[in-house]
Amino acid sequence: MRRAAYSSPRGLRWGVALVVVLLHVALLLALIRAFAPDFTARVADQVFGTVTVTVTTSPPPPAPTPLAQPAAPSLAPQPEAPAAAAGRQAVPRPIAAPSPQIVIASQAAAPVAGPGSTNASGAGDAGAGTGARGQGSGTGAGSSGMGQGGGGAASKAVKLAGDINSARDYPEATREQRLGDYVVVALTVGVDGRVKGCRIHRASRDSQADQITCRLATERFRFRPATDATGRASESVFGWQQRWFGPAEKN
Repeated sequence: MRRAAYSSPRGLRWGVALVVVLLHVALLLALIRAFAPDFTARVADQVFGTVTVTVTTSPPPPAPTPLAQPAAPSLAPQPEAPAAAAGRQAVPRPIAAPSPQIVIASQAAAPVAGPGSTNASGAGDAGAGTGARGQGSGTGAGSSGMGQGGGGAASKAVKLAGDINSARDYPEATREQRLGDYVVVALTVGVDGRVKGCRIHRASRDSQADQITCRLATERFRFRPATDATGRASESVFGWQQRWFGPAEKN
């Protein structure tokens, strides 16, 4: 018969036997140490007592011969050299600070447009200031009022072009809410004369028409920008009133 293929190799059997023997020896030593500790101590003394270790040290090296020291320099005082003549005293050059380029306005700009007759006034519903209102003659589009704000600027912004005077600019559905009412917007005029921002200062009953007024003013209006005290163009706020009149209110 053929030998079974499941027989273990001879090397593996010897390895297993060696492991078993080592486990028995370790177990035996543990039992002896647990029940007879004096016996293991005497055996250790006899084993290590028979070994004698002799330690020899080499003699220290001879001390080096000191070298001859050079003669010390003479400490006799030396004659002092004559002092040099005093130099010219330095004089710092005066530094002139440049004049500031920022021009401080004599009066702050008005935060919002409002009625009045002072140079900080803006558009209003009524009054005799720089924001006087106009009259309309359309069929529902209304008229436009003008006002300015610039605070302490040397010159204020001036509207040059652009109008909102057609009824077709506003939705027909909200016409009844809009008639007889008005909206005031604050326009931010840039140094290029164009409207770069619009804020509703006084809202009307038709919020949709208010937003349309802001959009149309931004698209259509052109200004001569305000200038500062040095004559340079500066950003300013321009108040604008848009009023809607019905057919019975024509003038």
